Amino acid sequence: MQDTKLFETILGLQAPWHIARVELKTDEKRVDLWLEHEPSRWPCPDCDTELPGFDHAEERAWRHLDTCQFQTHVHAAIPRVQCSTHGVKQVRVPWAEPRSRFTLLMERLVIDLILQCSTVKGACAIVGLSWDEAWGIMQRAVARGQARKEARPIAYLGVDEKAFRKGHRYHTVVCDLERSTVEFVAEERKTESLAGYYRQLTDVQQAAVQVVAMDMWEPYIGATHAGLPNGGEKIVFDRFHIMRDMTKAVDTVRKQEHREFLGAGGSPLTGTKYVWLFSDENRPEYHAKTFATLQALNLKVGRAWAIKEALRTLWTYRQLAAVKRFFTRWYGWAVRSRLEPVKRVAATLKRHLDGVLRFVKHPITNGIAEGLNSKIMSIKRKAGGFRNPSNFTTAIYFHCGGLDLYPR
Repeated sequence: MQDTKLFETILGLQAPWHIARVELKTDEKRVDLWLEHEPSRWPCPDCDTELPGFDHAEERAWRHLDTCQFQTHVHAAIPRVQCSTHGVKQVRVPWAEPRSRFTLLMERLVIDLILQCSTVKGACAIVGLSWDEAWGIMQRAVARGQARKEARPIAYLGVDEKAFRKGHRYHTVVCDLERSTVEFVAEERKTESLAGYYRQLTDVQQAAVQVVAMDMWEPYIGATHAGLPNGGEKIVFDRFHIMRDMTKAVDTVRKQEHREFLGAGGSPLTGTKYVWLFSDENRPEYHAKTFATLQALNLKVGRAWAIKEALRTLWTYRQLAAVKRFFTRWYGWAVRSRLEPVKRVAATLKRHLDGVLRFVKHPITNGIAEGLNSKIMSIKRKAGGFRNPSNFTTAIYFHCGGLDLYPR
């Protein structure tokens, strides 16, 4: 009797439910609890109408938190009611959610473990679950969190892509830049990938969007033009992506010039790739002497690096007229440089100039999205990849969606 009262207290059971029997199997390190109930009326799970019991479903078992080192399993035959509106339905039980094979407390523990381990496999090793069992808890947690999520207005969005696997397999990720949460994930990085997010927004939510930070990827630009009121006027092209493109242009110039030197017999650029990737203030001391020597040689890559560094000044302006004057001067320098990779980036910026200069009015970046991308990459590495794109999407929502994941 004392055992039953102890476990009733641990499970939080109240009338009409009680524990009828406890069985301890020391050789299997297992505790089994059988639950029964007194005669009672039960609420219909769909409409809460109080009804007498109709019959019972077959006995089911739920995995509960371990009792010391013993796995604990709860057994019960769930009553069913016959509702005139909804037909025959199983009633809700207080210790588990519908269609779950785990108690509420067990699901909460597994969710905490997955969050801390960042992998399903790590949680499985701790509590002795199969991968499919733990993954099912994770999927239910995401579905639960998304169902509870309120449709709130978001002023600042960040749009970026995340590689699912090698071979240009991408996911489109939409972030709330103020709350640092992932709001939407779609496979591919096509117009439809982002358009699907805009379609699910209410008219109020669409009107609330002030800025969308993104890179200069035409499908995303087209989707934003079509999916938001005055969408073209809400795009701010992310400075980190722009500077990444400029840095790639510098590296391309370095490679081309390096090949030219090698064709002539020897190259001073051998082993200098990383020397050119740093800005002045971030360059390590051990690169300083090499960089100064190379700059004195009046190399093409030196000019490309100087043009790249000058572009960084664009984001320091806060007046539109001044930033336009700056860009005009910078653009003239870039196109006269006779460096094709630099000229291509300059032409791209000129083509999307309104979105580039809109930073003056809305000084936001995709830095939050990049931070979330780093977190996603860390989860992906720890997991050793994902079986399919759907699992990758679920993991992103689980770890980065800011969802209320826990059962109640």
